[in-house]
This record gives sequence, C-alpha cells and structure tokens, in this order.
Amino acid sequence: MSRGFIKEDDQEEIPMVPPRADLPIGVTNYVTPIGMKALMDEKQQLLDEIGQLESSNERERRIAVNHINAKLILLTNRIKTAKTIALKEQPQDEIRFGAKVTLKVLATNKIQKFQIVGVDEADITKGKISFISPLAKILIQKRVGDRAVLSLAKGERVFEIMDINYE
Repeated sequence: MSRGFIKEDDQEEIPMVPPRADLPIGVTNYVTPIGMKALMDEKQQLLDEIGQLESSNERERRIAVNHINAKLILLTNRIKTAKTIALKEQPQDEIRFGAKVTLKVLATNKIQKFQIVGVDEADITKGKISFISPLAKILIQKRVGDRAVLSLAKGERVFEIMDINYE
C-alpha cells in the first residue's frame, strides 16, 4: 500500500539516538576491566528500562521501546568488538593502555594525573582520557623521567612523566 494511504497518527516515529563515542574504523576497541563492567551494566540498565516501561498509550510505549532498542544495538556492537586489556599484564614501567600517569607540565610545574582508557570510558572530569586522544598517543611507551611534547595551536606543551601505575 502506498504511504499516501496511511494516516499520520499511524506512522511510527524513527528514534534518533546519538552515536557512541567515536572509534575510528579499523581501530581496536580496547577497554579496561572496569570499562567492560560499565558497558555490561549499561546494557542491563537498558534491558531493565524496557521491562519497567509503563504507558497507557501503546504508541508511546512502542516509540520508547524502539528508542531503547536502538541504543541497545549500538551498545551491543561496542561490547562485541571490545578487547579487554588485563592491566597487570601491561609492562609496569612503561605507559600503555590502562596506565595511570602523573605528569608535570614543565612550563607551569603543575601536576596532572590521567588514566588512559577506552573511548567509552573517557571522561576528562574524572581524569580519564581515550587511548586515541592526542595526549595519550604522545605518552604511549614513555617511562618515568621521559618527556612528551604535545603540539597545540598556540605552541607546544611539554610534560615530564613523574609516575606510572596500573592499580
């Protein structure tokens, strides 16, 4: 039947779901064990949300379920492609995925702490940076005492690695 014969009220709303954190094509989806647990917890929360949906309006309920299912599809794909990295197996004297790093900004002597994590775990307000971020890329394979130079639009920022741990 032609769409011209369908009442506007009968048409399902297509759910608009924002994409997950960017992971470039071909890049392995590394996650920490905590990050994998967070992804699994998020999946369970979405499943629980579907089970708890109540609505006297069946159309509204279908739209809500479709929206949650769209989120679940993106999340499930992220979980399927995830490669959990055991932090204790990383070289403890070198910055790699999962490392918690203490840095000194040489221009200001300011101390900053970051952990290098997966794209879904990254949250700068919690000191967690994605392994694909420019800062993480310049830190990988550095050791305590090494310097890392980050090129910025207004010059360079030089960091000295003060500490590395995987706890």
